[in-house]
Amino acid sequence: MVTLEVQPRQTPGERADTPVAVEVEEELGARADLIEDWIAPRQSWEWTLREGHDFGRANNVEGRLLFVGGEQTSTLTFRLDQLDGAEDTGDELVLRFEEEDGIAKLARLSANGLDLELFHILTYT
Repeated sequence: MVTLEVQPRQTPGERADTPVAVEVEEELGARADLIEDWIAPRQSWEWTLREGHDFGRANNVEGRLLFVGGEQTSTLTFRLDQLDGAEDTGDELVLRFEEEDGIAKLARLSANGLDLELFHILTYT
């Protein structure tokens, strides 16, 4: 287990400015770091980690991706434990969710925005 410092939930108000330490599985911590590394040099993107609703539980972290380009804004919010994989292809960051029997949901992040695919058939070579 690794510990992530995350933003508290928006309630209760008395903890609004105090970061919260949440233990997560090492694999989830590595995926959060990969997303952070991909986002860092891209000014149009923002990555935020926040404590989930189930206080005091391990892996209780929500991630929020925000893309702002001109007049367009996109967000993607998910629980970190929903993320089955993350791959940095250089130009894109591909996030794979809820993979089952070779089918997954994908989110592709690029310099131009966010592309969601809710029924992606994975191919293995």
